[in-house]
Amino acid sequence: MATIDVAGNAVEVDEEGYLADRGDWNEEIATEMAKIDDCELSDNHWEVIKFLREYYEEYQIAPAVRVLTKAIGKKLGPDKGNSKYLYELFPYGPAKQACKYAGLPKPTGCV
Repeated sequence: MATIDVAGNAVEVDEEGYLADRGDWNEEIATEMAKIDDCELSDNHWEVIKFLREYYEEYQIAPAVRVLTKAIGKKLGPDKGNSKYLYELFPYGPAKQACKYAGLPKPTGCV
């Protein structure tokens, strides 16, 4: 199992960089994961990450991008619930990349 260094602590991740143990997640880990991807998390990123964590808590599944886009549109409005906006924030794939930063498993159907 691979690890990433977060404030001097080794955190286990799988071969794709997703947390091995969801219970390890905190905002510092998310920030470090984003740095590895050369991404600086803004308030807009955090809004999506926190939304995903709430969604997962309620449904026990990480949503695929189409479901994520619709759900965000319902909660945060149409200006944020669209693919263009989400891909600007998470260019490696909104569902896949945002779920990784949120400490969630990779969404089903993501390559």
